[in-house]
Amino acid sequence: MTQTILKISGLKVAYGGIQAVKGVSLEVKQGELVSLIGANGAGKTTTLKAVTGTQPIADGAVEYLGQPAKGKGAWELVNQGLVMVPEGRGTFTRMSITENLLMGAFTRKDKEIDADIDKVFGLFPRLKERRNQLAGTMSGGEQQMLAMGRALMARPKLLLLDEPSMGLSPIMVDKIFEVVNDIHQQGVTVLLVEQNASRALQLANRGYVMDSGEITMSGDAKELLNDPKVRAAYLGE
Repeated sequence: MTQTILKISGLKVAYGGIQAVKGVSLEVKQGELVSLIGANGAGKTTTLKAVTGTQPIADGAVEYLGQPAKGKGAWELVNQGLVMVPEGRGTFTRMSITENLLMGAFTRKDKEIDADIDKVFGLFPRLKERRNQLAGTMSGGEQQMLAMGRALMARPKLLLLDEPSMGLSPIMVDKIFEVVNDIHQQGVTVLLVEQNASRALQLANRGYVMDSGEITMSGDAKELLNDPKVRAAYLGE
């Protein structure tokens, strides 16, 4: 039986008096690429923040690798392989590309860090070319590559990607989704939050649709991609 890596049950999150997430339940099994799609403001990012311990949970439960995640620090979850690439990239702008990648391996004690940097450079040759360049002087697409590369340096068991294609040129969007697919094919389990519903569902095994803080649909990604309601709401048809 395939292990459930992430299980969210009845999750509720509030900002002041506003309930942003209203009883969300979803799960991600080992080896899957699961997409969480929905309009801006649906509660997708808040859900990820609750999973990673960076946003307090009002009610419900989050289990990671069969253990409660609530109460654990974000650094502890990273050390256990739960790694997130945040919306907006979050690179260390005054540090070089190589220094950013080393920060991704901050919790590691092994001797394979240099080898993993080389693997990241294999995925993103542009980063290798500019390895000494300050992150803050790079384009948005290059910073997205760096943020993903930095996350991979933590050797994730579950990689959370929050809007990786946002604000990028069409060519760069193609590259980012290509790399997401490559990462998944290499055995990394992925939960992908993405407004580009078509591209996200094309990559995914399963999908969830979120609207106004609630999961409104779920199922096989290809079936969701062809569902008339999804196509009308998120694919402009």
